Amino acid sequence: MKCMRVCPTQAIRVRGGKARIIEEKCIDCGECITACPHGAIVPLTDPFGELSKFRHTVAIPSPAMYAQFGREILPEKILSGIKKLGFDDAFDLALTCGEVSFAIQEYLREYKGPKPLISNACPAVVRLVQVKYPELIDQIIPIEPPRELAAREVKKKKSNQLKLKEKDIGTFYLTPCPVKMISIKQPAEKGKSYLDGAISISDIYGPLLSALDSTEKGSYRKALENICILGLGWAMDGGICRTLRLKNCLAVSGLADILKVFDDIERGTLRNIDFIEAYSCRQGCVGGSLTVENVYISYNKILKLIETLEYEQIKACPDIREVRKLYNQKYFFIKGKFEPRPLTPLDSDLAKAIKKRKEKEEIYESLPKIDCGACGAPTCITFAEDVVRGEAELADCIFNLPQKFKELSQEFSELINRPDLLSQSKSDSKKTSKKGKAIK
Repeated sequence: MKCMRVCPTQAIRVRGGKARIIEEKCIDCGECITACPHGAIVPLTDPFGELSKFRHTVAIPSPAMYAQFGREILPEKILSGIKKLGFDDAFDLALTCGEVSFAIQEYLREYKGPKPLISNACPAVVRLVQVKYPELIDQIIPIEPPRELAAREVKKKKSNQLKLKEKDIGTFYLTPCPVKMISIKQPAEKGKSYLDGAISISDIYGPLLSALDSTEKGSYRKALENICILGLGWAMDGGICRTLRLKNCLAVSGLADILKVFDDIERGTLRNIDFIEAYSCRQGCVGGSLTVENVYISYNKILKLIETLEYEQIKACPDIREVRKLYNQKYFFIKGKFEPRPLTPLDSDLAKAIKKRKEKEEIYESLPKIDCGACGAPTCITFAEDVVRGEAELADCIFNLPQKFKELSQEFSELINRPDLLSQSKSDSKKTSKKGKAIK
């Protein structure tokens, strides 16, 4: 039941010895994948065979990819290695991350609505807001995440350069977590993704490591000059706030802590914060369930690389004036709109729903309230709701078994004390026995 216990939206139930996911509650965070010791839950990413469907393919690796190898292996070398694996090109997402960082800065500067604003870098956080905190939906920053923006531009540019249709150009994201894959197939804003698929970093790591051994050595200083310091921060928790030097912001990672912060926002205790940078994975994307390197080593590599660039005074950043020009043209804004994903009510009829809610509370009061999970539900309150919905029985709670035994004992006692009922019971038993022999 480990997967059931870690699910932040209580979307998993264990029935008949098997876990099942309640789709409408699932936010695709991947916590269950990490927690399961048996590998029973598998993230479905795209195989390399998908590349053959396109005439030209471009890999867009997450900045977290740069943290999976030794400190001396810089992004330039990794991008060269990726092209040796069968991709026609590899695009450095860090530069686009830098552009989006400036766009976020512009949005924060002109925004006048309720605060704090919430980053949409992590799709699991966006889906968490949609499912559990729908009243905060308008506080999600409506700017395209860098991966989508990069895919859109790559398709346009390659289409013009190669004289191909955009549909013939395949863009694949090298992802550190399964939720990015879901965001491609089912975008939170109900639009269409510009990416054609996702390949996990763990799947591509082995072949890429072999390809890196055969790549030529270049100038370390020159390689540093091509790294966008603003974009590197997107790989780690707090990276956006750090590289933009935002003073009135909050960085949080891990769904348990995010839930606490969002509860505080609902209570109105964080109105003095302008911006919240949130990642469902611990330490940010470097802690994704589809990465390979130890999360703390990965985090440290990105941090040291940023510090090196700052010390060397190397800042390969986008032109902020060009970014402001594009921002005013609505270049960075998402096409669709984030909508709440409300859960199914207890009943479509309001009067019946109120009655069932009261019944749920009464059942909950009769339970031990220790959230043991033996019933197959993560908490006593979710079990009470399952009973009201008809998806579980009160007897499924092991603490109700003594009461069940007591009721059976009382019925047996009444049967013994009334000979007429006892003789009738024996008569029925004989009839059943004869019928059984006849059938046999």
